[in-house]
Amino acid sequence: MSKKLELLAPGGDVEAIKAAIVAGANAVYCGLDMFNARNRAANLSFDDLNGILRLAHKFECEVFLTLNVVLLEHEIAGMFKLLNKLVNTTLDGIIVQDLAMFNLVKKYFPTLDIHASTQLTTHNEGQVHFLSKAGASRLNLSRELNLGEIKHLTKLANDNGMLSEVFVHGSLCIAFSGQCYSSSVSVGNSGNRGRCSQACRDEYEVTNAGNRFPLNLKDNSAYFDLPELVDAGVDSLKIEGRIKGAHYVYTVVDSWRKQMDTFIDTGKLLDDDSNLYKVFNRDFTNSFLKGNLTKDMFIDNPRDNAVKHAVASNDAISVVQIEDAKTELYHAKNALGDELAAKIEFLNIDKQSLAIAFTGQEGEQLAINLTINAGTDEEQCLVAKSSSTLIKAAKPNMDIVELEKRFRSFNNAKYIISGFDFTALDQSLSLPFKEITLIKAEAARLLNDGKAVIAPVDLPKLVKHPKVEDSPKLSLLISDIKDLPLCDVTNADIYFKLPESFKKNDKKYIKIFQQNPRLIPWFPAVLIGKDYIEAVKVLEQVKPERIVSNNTGVAFKAFEMGIEWIAGPFLNTTNSYALKTLQEELNCAGAFISNEINRGQIRHIARPKNFKLLYSIYHPILMMTSRQCFFQQTVGCNKPAIEDGCMLKCEKATTITNVKGISFAVDKQKGGYPSIYNDEQFLNVDAVDDLSNLFDEFFIDLTNIGAGSKEEQDKVELIKHFEALLNGGESAKAELNRLVTVSTNAQYAQGL
Repeated sequence: MSKKLELLAPGGDVEAIKAAIVAGANAVYCGLDMFNARNRAANLSFDDLNGILRLAHKFECEVFLTLNVVLLEHEIAGMFKLLNKLVNTTLDGIIVQDLAMFNLVKKYFPTLDIHASTQLTTHNEGQVHFLSKAGASRLNLSRELNLGEIKHLTKLANDNGMLSEVFVHGSLCIAFSGQCYSSSVSVGNSGNRGRCSQACRDEYEVTNAGNRFPLNLKDNSAYFDLPELVDAGVDSLKIEGRIKGAHYVYTVVDSWRKQMDTFIDTGKLLDDDSNLYKVFNRDFTNSFLKGNLTKDMFIDNPRDNAVKHAVASNDAISVVQIEDAKTELYHAKNALGDELAAKIEFLNIDKQSLAIAFTGQEGEQLAINLTINAGTDEEQCLVAKSSSTLIKAAKPNMDIVELEKRFRSFNNAKYIISGFDFTALDQSLSLPFKEITLIKAEAARLLNDGKAVIAPVDLPKLVKHPKVEDSPKLSLLISDIKDLPLCDVTNADIYFKLPESFKKNDKKYIKIFQQNPRLIPWFPAVLIGKDYIEAVKVLEQVKPERIVSNNTGVAFKAFEMGIEWIAGPFLNTTNSYALKTLQEELNCAGAFISNEINRGQIRHIARPKNFKLLYSIYHPILMMTSRQCFFQQTVGCNKPAIEDGCMLKCEKATTITNVKGISFAVDKQKGGYPSIYNDEQFLNVDAVDDLSNLFDEFFIDLTNIGAGSKEEQDKVELIKHFEALLNGGESAKAELNRLVTVSTNAQYAQGL
């Protein structure tokens, strides 16, 4: 192997990070107690982070900080304040989801390395190009990709100066990351805010296929796929588990470290993965990686599989044998725990003690002696000196109280001042105040690992530009040529939803747009491999004046071609600075504001100049979309695995009901990924009264997607009443509530 392969470990708390370091991780990723997508992890204080940085770097282990949530408008100032602090640490990178972060960091904190989170659902060539342009130094590829897709995108990333990162072990989401709203819809805890309540692990009424946990996947493990990952050129192997404890992290990282070292040294693999089964697991699968999406990926129990595996691997049948297997497992767990405890016992992340001594006599330079002690016998002594010499003065300014006050700021996240010593300083002397400022700056540089302290930057204020449209217009979405007659009953903009999968070289959709020039192409959020290539062909051959894209890869291509584009609702746009990123990096002409945020959170968003804002007031509520098949575990399917034709040909719908009695529509359209929708439609007539001064366009989704078994609405009548609503019709609200009998606008009330 000519290229360094990184082992990247999770760290939910200080003990887990220590465990990762001693187990041999090349890097750890961890979060502060704010702005990160694992709010259920213990997480770190800023003081903890500085201690972790010092400890990790001592062991040649890098540290990446997770700031991977979507941000609300009022949080931007707090994030900017945090970035001002992080820029003066030795942090090795930040992991981000919100598009605002690309704009802010690239412009104001260019020394911070940006890593694109898995929440950005990176799965096609265009997205790689976009992230490179936006300033990412590495990207975490979607967990659903297979080895061929990973190899292709990794080469492209490397060619564009970025590293690739792939999850190789730990829990698997059944949904595409960043495209799961189940927790947000069900209980108001958004996965895009680190508050996922794991609805995919919920128990449901027994399905026709006999399953109580039909959405529950086994854990991911590519332990025996290391040679293929190396061949694919992957730069970083990432272990999931920031809500797992130190014992789990140590065991998994240690196992992977030994596997990687063995392969690097000998070209062979270890064949023993037994330790991986001694910590929490749901059994293991590598099916996404292999592109073999079988029923075996599921397990009908979301709880720990360790005991069951121990019993099975020991062929235990009798009560005595089962108890012996359990006892052996517990002893092995305890042995690993003792091994870990011994290794981390003396690892310390406490603040370093800092003693500050001032020395100087007439005609000498003022010297500040900085003695650092990290709680060991080792001391580090640094000296900062003034450039000019001390002189006698009638009014000396070497006042002890004033000097102590000036240098008290070194009592900070990294250091705790143990004391000041002025005994070797003649206090009848003076030095120009400018010199005192300069020597303090030099001392700060020395204490900042030899890097000049970067002065704080003020958050740039945004101007709220006026609307593009005087009055909000109505727009609507269709996905079936049977709905083309709707063009004759309204002047609204009509978007036509493209599928997530295309027949190769099929001109069906190209012809639809060429024959119906009024239709505006609407591109979905997920377009992998040949489906992205076919979607790009639609752009190239139709050359539409305008599109809506929920995928930054297609958006990048539209930007290259000079096609006006609107950011769709599944790009999770929640703040003004994300709009700036879209406009400045991709010449975006407008954006849908996320339906996850509420009226108060929407009100303060400032539009860029000549930029449209759009909002959906009627649509099916998507909970999750998956590359796996929901029907294997629900109504059942005769096929053992998803085949190439499944995406294009399969068309099914059913419902699942959880043990609380709440039902959800399971929907698979021809050319679409399996998806789950809330039983209620999103209907928000209040937004028209509340936010007409903000939005240029209110949108309604008239596709039949996600309808489940619900009766199809009279679309002409719906359009008539929505148009009346926008025109101030008094009876429109009542008529819409009469037509849409099962609806909610809870997210508009609760927000994030």
